Amino acid sequence: MTTPPAPAGASDLSRDECWHLLQGQVIGRLAVVVEDHPEIFPVNYAVDNGSLLFRTAEGTKLYGSLNNTPVAFEVDGYDPHTEQAWSVVLRGRAEQLKPATGLADARALPLEPWQPGRKEHLVRIYALSLSGRRFRVTRPDLWSTPLGDARRASFE
Repeated sequence: MTTPPAPAGASDLSRDECWHLLQGQVIGRLAVVVEDHPEIFPVNYAVDNGSLLFRTAEGTKLYGSLNNTPVAFEVDGYDPHTEQAWSVVLRGRAEQLKPATGLADARALPLEPWQPGRKEHLVRIYALSLSGRRFRVTRPDLWSTPLGDARRASFE
């Protein structure tokens, strides 16, 4: 799948830039297809050897990741110092780790779920495509933008 060129005011990120940005975050959104409709889940993750890993329990997220359909993973951020936002999308296939597929090595990664409960299943997403964009954020209307909006910090 080819990503269309970035619109005016945006720039495409290189594959290396995308991996660098993914490594700098700990939570993103996993998109899977379950029973012919999309589902999106926030997950914390780790980058490992050109792939992403996350822990999960039994349920829709695990089933959707492993049901032989492609998955997508998205993470984004904003830098108030540069007034730039970015977004990275990884599309790929997921595989549950077993002892023969690097389970022991993956358990050594700093990958602790934020939500309580047993998350016994480790899933690796192999990247089939990776793309990202960076763009300058327009000045927010300071009077109507919520105080918690990250964009305010760079304009105040």
